[in-house]
Amino acid sequence: MTDTKKRIAWGISGAGEKLPETYAIMKDIKKRYQDEVEIRVFLSKSGDQVVKYYGIFRDLENNFDHVWVEINANSPFLAGQIQLGKFDLMLIAPCSSNTVAKISLRIADTLITNAAIMGQKAGVPIHIMPSDFKEGTVITKLPNGKNLELLITKEDVEHVEKLSNMNNTHVFENPEDIYKIFDKLVE
Repeated sequence: MTDTKKRIAWGISGAGEKLPETYAIMKDIKKRYQDEVEIRVFLSKSGDQVVKYYGIFRDLENNFDHVWVEINANSPFLAGQIQLGKFDLMLIAPCSSNTVAKISLRIADTLITNAAIMGQKAGVPIHIMPSDFKEGTVITKLPNGKNLELLITKEDVEHVEKLSNMNNTHVFENPEDIYKIFDKLVE
């Protein structure tokens, strides 16, 4: 890594919604911006389960140089690195409704929630793609190709809205929006 590269902490929590699309985009971004960015991947315990369930864990390890799995809220020591400015931004995509609610309520008891809350306090941009963005019924694709119908509640959406009003926090809906984040970062 050179000092001129932007450092990104990519957090994956326990959401499977849009995970394959997000992963494909992040691989593309790594390739496109290989001279400008370094992406380090951080998986919550639930994120670790979900990437394995979707069959992308090994591929993730093969395509990204640094992949860490949560031991506890402070290990690996992501929150401290975020606070000290070792990362230019934190991206949480996809972000489960559980993680969204915890950040919204200031519960820093996982690797991802702790790092996001500390990043907000330290002025580090936090970009979050909630899995439960709009109230209503959504159909998500399971790893086996079957569809699963889910009801996104008003309570889930209230937490997303609360996040969107927090300092240094940017909420977005679609994996394709990640390109805009990186385009702006490297301009």
